[in-house]
Amino acid sequence: MNPGLDKLHPYPFQKLTALKAGVEPRPDLPAISLAIGEPKHAPPAFITEEVISHLHGLGQYPVTRGSLALREAITNWLSRRFSLPENGLDPERHVLPVNGTREALFAIAQCLTDPGGDALVMMPNPFYQIYEGAALLAGAQPCYLNSTAETGWLPDFDAVPAAQWSRCRLLYICTPGNPSGQVMDKEILTRLIALSEQYDFIIASDECYSEIYPEGNAPPPGLLEVAAETGNSEFKRCLVFHSLSKRSNVPGMRSGFVAGDAALIDAFFRYRTYHGCAMPPHVQAASIVAWNDEAHVRDNRALYQNKFDAVCEILRPVLGVEQPGGGFYLWPDVGMDDTLFTQALYAQKNVTVLPGSFLSRTHQDLNPGHRHVRIAMVATLEECTQAASRIRDFLENNPSLT
Repeated sequence: MNPGLDKLHPYPFQKLTALKAGVEPRPDLPAISLAIGEPKHAPPAFITEEVISHLHGLGQYPVTRGSLALREAITNWLSRRFSLPENGLDPERHVLPVNGTREALFAIAQCLTDPGGDALVMMPNPFYQIYEGAALLAGAQPCYLNSTAETGWLPDFDAVPAAQWSRCRLLYICTPGNPSGQVMDKEILTRLIALSEQYDFIIASDECYSEIYPEGNAPPPGLLEVAAETGNSEFKRCLVFHSLSKRSNVPGMRSGFVAGDAALIDAFFRYRTYHGCAMPPHVQAASIVAWNDEAHVRDNRALYQNKFDAVCEILRPVLGVEQPGGGFYLWPDVGMDDTLFTQALYAQKNVTVLPGSFLSRTHQDLNPGHRHVRIAMVATLEECTQAASRIRDFLENNPSLT
C-alpha cells in the first residue's frame, strides 16, 4: 500500500457533509448550495452538438498526444490569448491535451518528482487540495506557503528561506487563485521564473480561472506570457494548465491541456502513455471548436459579472465584499469561526457555503482560511441573489455570532 494514502486528508466536501450531518434546515426555504465550484451555466449548444456528431469515433482508440488539429487549436488559442511570439509554440512539442486539469495537476507530481530524499512540493495555503494529495502520493513533502489578507492573499515568496527553495522540486501556483481570486501580476511571475532558474525547480501554474475576470479589466497574465517576455522562449521549467470546464461551462467533458517546457511535456507524454488516459475522439472534436470560439466565453463572463454586481451590492454592507481579480468565488471574513458560521447559516437559512479552514492547513500556528468562507457564484442569478439576501439577513439578525 502506498504510505502516502494514510497521510491524505478527507476532501473538503466530505468534511462539509460531516459538518451538516444531523442539522435540519428550515423546510420553508428552498436549499441553495454555493459550496462547490461546479459551473452551472448551460453548456454552449455548438459544443454539445460537436460531441454528438463525433460519437462515431468510439470505435477507435484515441492517441495519447491527441489529434494534431486539437493541439493546433490549443497553441493558436494560447498564442492569441497571451500574445506569444508567432511560432513560439510548436503543437508537436509544447502542448499535451489532458482529461481535465485536475487529472493533470495530480499526475504531474508523480511524473516529475523524485520520491527519494527530502524533496519539497510547494503550494499556496489555502489551496486546491489536489496539490497536496499529489505531493504526498509522489513521496514528497508538501510545503505550505501561507497566504493571508496581510500578504494580499498571495504567498510571500521572498520570505521563503533559501534552504527550502534548494529542496523544492515543484511549485504549484494558482492564478487567479482558488479560493481568493487574487491574480499574480507579471512582476511576481517574473520573480518566480528567476527563482526556478536559480534553484532548479518546476513551476506548475494552474490557470483554470484565467478567462473569468471583471468586465473592463485586463485579462490576467499567464506564466508562458511572462516567460516569453523575459527571454525564456523555450519556457524552461514552466508548465501551465488550462481547462474548458470553467471557460466553456463543460465540466463533464473533462477537457484541458498542459503546455510549456518541451522536455517536460515529452516526459509527461511518456508517463501518460503508460497511464492510459487519452482524450476520447468526440471530446477532442468538441474541444477544437471550443478553443476556437471566444464569443461564448465573453457571454459567460457577462453572466458572472451580473451575479457579482448583484451579490456584492447586497452583501457589501455586512461583509465588505468586492469582486476579485478573477474566478467565480467570494472569500469574505465572516467575523467568527467559519465552521460554526457555515453550520448556523445552513440551519437557519438553508444556504450552504464552504468553510475556509477546510481549504487550508495549519502552518506556522496559523490556518489562513479560519474565519473565511468560500462562496461559489455558480448558481443562477436568482439563486445567488436570494442566497445573498439570506446571508445578509442572517448576519443582521445574529449580531452575537460575529
